[in-house]
Amino acid sequence: MSTPASRAPARTGHFLKQNLREYGMLISLVAIMAFFQVFTDGTLLQPLNLTNLVLQNSYIVIMALGMLLVIVAGHIDLSVGSVSGFVGALAAVLMVNHEWHFVPASLVCLAVGGLIGAAQGWFVAWFRIPSFIVTLAGMLVFKGLALALLEGQSVGPFPEAFQHLSSGFIPDPLGGSELRLTSLLLSAGVALAMVAIGWRARSHQQMHGMEVEPTPLFAVRNAVFTAIIVALAWLMASYKGLPNVLIVMFALMVVYHFVTTRTTVGRRIYALGGNEKAARLSGIRTERLSFLAFVNMGVLAALAGLVFAARLNTATPKAGLGFELDVIAACFIGGASASGGVGKVMGAVIGAFVMGVMNNGMSILGIGIDYQQVIKGLVLLAAVCVDVYNKNKA
Repeated sequence: MSTPASRAPARTGHFLKQNLREYGMLISLVAIMAFFQVFTDGTLLQPLNLTNLVLQNSYIVIMALGMLLVIVAGHIDLSVGSVSGFVGALAAVLMVNHEWHFVPASLVCLAVGGLIGAAQGWFVAWFRIPSFIVTLAGMLVFKGLALALLEGQSVGPFPEAFQHLSSGFIPDPLGGSELRLTSLLLSAGVALAMVAIGWRARSHQQMHGMEVEPTPLFAVRNAVFTAIIVALAWLMASYKGLPNVLIVMFALMVVYHFVTTRTTVGRRIYALGGNEKAARLSGIRTERLSFLAFVNMGVLAALAGLVFAARLNTATPKAGLGFELDVIAACFIGGASASGGVGKVMGAVIGAFVMGVMNNGMSILGIGIDYQQVIKGLVLLAAVCVDVYNKNKA
């Protein structure tokens, strides 16, 4: 006869098996970081390189949040790189050539991104044209428009205030000499708040008789997660502190996590991707959801274009080239299903940083761009194979 003590390990093992993909991605990210930390002789996690890693991948993370909703809804968007490049070019023309203030110029750029997403979503939702075709056309159109807008030349530099969007850091009122204390305390507070929110959500699920993460596993996972956040924050605080764009990324992650897990719209998007016909028969306006998913993607692609332009401090005709590949790969590596209906915000973020750490680590090791592309392609293929295997096994 089994005792409660003997049932606990079995229950933990069963929960891990049921959520293998989610835990596996987090473990994979830690393992990849450890691998490159060792083989780069500690260069990967040096404060300067760690800060650059966040800055270099900020626009990929931002677009991955939007792409996740598009993929979950059962679609794809190949135009995000071209849209971000076009919006960066528009921002340069407004701020540099026409001397607009960066606030109204940024708002116009975000509105243009939303309109682009609306145009593409309209063709997908109501004309029933496959999203692959619509966004492939969009990729070509906006790549050409960016080239025409810039007249084939780079435009810059941007106003200094606009550059702070990507290259600025949060101020330190506490005035730490060697450590940016404000950044460190803010990170620690966020980590503790996330643990408290997780515990509250777990208790709420228990009250309703739902299956929850076993207590030992919950404690270990949150302890490790908190330690990692504080350690990384300590490293960045020893340099210049938390970048402004990291705050923007975190705010977006919180908003999209809430939307996908706690709102009716979020649940309906998953229902749409899982079975569009069933969702429509249940009263869900599937066309409107698809349309909104593309509008949202357009706005986030525009925001990513602004962040990239601010970091580069110039708009170039080739900006955004290949971004869509990294963004889509981040979502699939993070657990999104190619058939729709499956995917999590944290998975997409983890997938984006997996790609980012691999890019950064391979560059430090001196691996050429040719072999970097080969390795990233194999990693993407492996992630999709795991998804198909799990789906067939279920």
